[in-house]
Amino acid sequence: MESDKELPEFSRKLYPNIEPYSSGFLKVSDIHTLYWEQSGNPDGHPVVFLHGGPGGGTSPSNRRFFDPEFYRIILFDQRGAGQSTPHACLVENTTWDLISDIEKLREHLEIPEWQVFGGSWGSTLALAYSQSHPDKVTGIVLRGIFLLRKKEIDWFYEGGAAAIYPDAWEPFRDLIPENERGCFVDAYKKRLNSDDQEIQYAAARAWTMWEMMTAHLLPNNENIKRGEDDKFSLAFARIENHYFVNKGFFPSDGFLLDNIDKIRHIKTMIVQGRYDMCCPMMSAWDLHKAWPEADLKVVQDAGHSANEPGIAEELVAANEKLKHMKKGQ
Repeated sequence: MESDKELPEFSRKLYPNIEPYSSGFLKVSDIHTLYWEQSGNPDGHPVVFLHGGPGGGTSPSNRRFFDPEFYRIILFDQRGAGQSTPHACLVENTTWDLISDIEKLREHLEIPEWQVFGGSWGSTLALAYSQSHPDKVTGIVLRGIFLLRKKEIDWFYEGGAAAIYPDAWEPFRDLIPENERGCFVDAYKKRLNSDDQEIQYAAARAWTMWEMMTAHLLPNNENIKRGEDDKFSLAFARIENHYFVNKGFFPSDGFLLDNIDKIRHIKTMIVQGRYDMCCPMMSAWDLHKAWPEADLKVVQDAGHSANEPGIAEELVAANEKLKHMKKGQ
């Protein structure tokens, strides 16, 4: 594990807000069209940002983790999320579809290879993409590790984290009748795919609120309010639930750990909050043990969100370290 003393020369401050210099929509299938944007330096080192959820979409603040003078910063909304269309659509929406989309976007933007950055579900997708296309990846930054294993889903959606957040858990639990509480993920699937839109919205709000109330070490009201936004909540909850019911569309429970050898050579930084309730540290630790060559930084006073001060600082520092190594080549 890396000590603080090894990073004194790297900035940890978020970069100022910037606007995209180009954006557009890329049709990736007969059904789906993705929103994408580029900011920073058009001639800089490309980095692709993989958002969480799945279904979370990107936001302008995501650009601030990267030096805009060095990096060509690419953000996009995954299928059904953010500005991509159709909204909250589950058809042709699998991990393998998203990996194909990332490649289509890379080719569309005429990028030979790029750095990959992903947190939470974005870390899952970053690992899966990099294992599928290791020759296209120059470096990886991961945050809030999520390997989409059964024990991780059970921890957060079947009552584990309720021991820490019983007040936030009860509204999530109480939406489901007692006779359906044997599997909350399945019970929510039924409601999130109901023919009655009001049932869909009620389930989406409850699902999203549970995650938003547990994503920070200290409650963040701005984040919690996202759970009240029906449009955001519907995509967030439906797509997350769809992926979790289908076990990430992976062929085995430990698929990502089993394929680390494909990316072991890629310089990688892992940032993990000690008190992450959504993606508990057991997953980052399992990844660290399987991949000791990757740098693991545990932020002792942080939960899950990339926007917590300690997490944000370490993400900037991780990008700075990769930047420094790239410049030194």
